[in-house]
Amino acid sequence: MTTTQKIAQQMTTFGKGILAADESIGTMSSRLEDAGVNPTAQNRRDYRELLVTAADLADGVSGIIFCDETLNQTFADGTPFPEACRARGILPGIKVDTGAKPCPGLPGETITEGLDGLAGRLADYARSGAAFAKWRAVFTITDNAPSRGSIVANANALARYAAACQEAGLVPIVEPEVLMAGAHGIGRCAEVTAAVHQTVREHLALLNVDLAGIVLKPNMVTEGEDNSHPATPEEVAAATVEVLRSWPGDLAGVAFLSGGQPAERATANLAAMQSHDTPWPLTFSFGRALVSPALAAWHGEEDRVGDGQAALSAHVAANAAAVRMRGQLQSV
Repeated sequence: MTTTQKIAQQMTTFGKGILAADESIGTMSSRLEDAGVNPTAQNRRDYRELLVTAADLADGVSGIIFCDETLNQTFADGTPFPEACRARGILPGIKVDTGAKPCPGLPGETITEGLDGLAGRLADYARSGAAFAKWRAVFTITDNAPSRGSIVANANALARYAAACQEAGLVPIVEPEVLMAGAHGIGRCAEVTAAVHQTVREHLALLNVDLAGIVLKPNMVTEGEDNSHPATPEEVAAATVEVLRSWPGDLAGVAFLSGGQPAERATANLAAMQSHDTPWPLTFSFGRALVSPALAAWHGEEDRVGDGQAALSAHVAANAAAVRMRGQLQSV
């Protein structure tokens, strides 16, 4: 078994998920401001330290994704973030893309950038203690989008990133996200998600990416956020798993993004997934659904750190419990 295969197995350990705390400096600063917190580097560091030091976090979290700023910061006691994570039994990861930018030739569509100099950056991150990386490609559903050009361009970038990660000894989290924006139905989301996944698989294969050494981070198949007929958890689970069945059995695991769903809905959908028999684990890699409640409870106040950690722990525990339903349901 290769190093990346071993790490990918650890990342998808039964009953655990991955915490996404990789907001860019701009995004994190905006969220701090919205919570009434001064958006300084110190407060961004304090917030991420609050997350990592939550009691028993490793019981439900196998890894945490950081942005470049956080990976290179230290705890208040001087301990580097990667070292602090590993000491708690949690793998540190790093977001390596530089964001979605307008795609030339495809008005209204985007291409995720960050391939320039990626090999060198990955080597630096590995030396800093990172175990895995993440790259996110985004697709918006309209009557005419995403176009074939957008799907192919982003799939190729994801594959090039994934191959570079494995060469550097890092596990790539491959994140093709079909956004919830729009009024489309769940069937349209399933159609687009399936087309995106097919192309991503093709490009991963072209670059000899080992699927046993990656973690797939897809969207759940849901209706658009402006659709007035929300699907039930059972409908979301059935549609999502049907799309995923095209992935080979040697895929290390699937860790869903929450995609802006309310925390309770994301957890309910995740729980419904567990009644479906799949050759790979179905777990979570949530960001806002886990960290937003913690930020709201903390509010930047030193005497409310415990409140923020309690909010995080409660939501992590709920999702870990949802994932652990898999063993219970499939043993009946």
